[in-house]
Amino acid sequence: MYTVGHGRRIVGLQLPIQAHTVTTAEPWERTAGPADMAHVAGVADRAGYDYLGVCDHVSLPESVAATMSTFWVDPVSTLGWLAANTERIMLLTHVYVLPYRNPLMAAKQFATLDWLSGGRLICGIGAGHVEAEFAHLGVDFAGRGRAVADGVGVLADLLEHEFVDGFGAAPRPVQTPRPPIWIAGSTNAAIRRAATLADGWLPQSPASQEMVDLLLSARAAAGRTEPIVIGHLTAPLHVGPPSWDVGPHTITGSPAEIAERLLAGAPPAVNQIQVRFRARDRDELCDQLDAFAAEGLPLLRGG
Repeated sequence: MYTVGHGRRIVGLQLPIQAHTVTTAEPWERTAGPADMAHVAGVADRAGYDYLGVCDHVSLPESVAATMSTFWVDPVSTLGWLAANTERIMLLTHVYVLPYRNPLMAAKQFATLDWLSGGRLICGIGAGHVEAEFAHLGVDFAGRGRAVADGVGVLADLLEHEFVDGFGAAPRPVQTPRPPIWIAGSTNAAIRRAATLADGWLPQSPASQEMVDLLLSARAAAGRTEPIVIGHLTAPLHVGPPSWDVGPHTITGSPAEIAERLLAGAPPAVNQIQVRFRARDRDELCDQLDAFAAEGLPLLRGG
């Protein structure tokens, strides 16, 4: 199973182009295509980033389309395609809305993806948040938290064992005993689910010390003593002095200066950092990824 070594951190990014949200997607992403997505993934892979994330929506109502858009690639099929376009980088569903699917189907998708990718899958699981989407799919919105709590245990069992309740499924995951499961969410309930049920926690906002304290205390109360991956989302980044308006909240500077600010702004227990870079086109983004990787990644990783 993929883990983060003691005293180390991993650094990844949400893959651009895969979702056209107003709040995070750059304008150039809306006219980019699969070749651009593969190019960015290849650059991140070669530069040494630890994972690529792809998120999940099935069908969104017109009431949210102006801000969320309707363009969201399917995470499992997209990561399977990216597996063939990369060599070493981990592939994270960030996140897969488990209540939309039968855990048996989810396990089949995840096991196949881990097998196809040579053991590079991280199962990021979330509860979902768009109530109208749940209704459209015929899924109970109010019970989504319970669906995650119940489904994760079933999913883990199916990924770990070929036969469950007299039924078997192959191919099996390459990772043993199974791929890691990280649970997402910044609410107290989601944090407690991650603490008690998962191998990692993916916040949907920058991690605060209060969130991390809740995660660790809930984990201790549940008797979980094994290490857990603790996530953190950064503000937008731009390496070097920008020649254009990158926005008031973007962190700029040299790779070392940016890394220093990111570490100062994250709780000490964080060992998984997700970055994103402001850029006006694909090539500028790739230049940013390379520029930060050379000096910034080693500082963020520590150890």
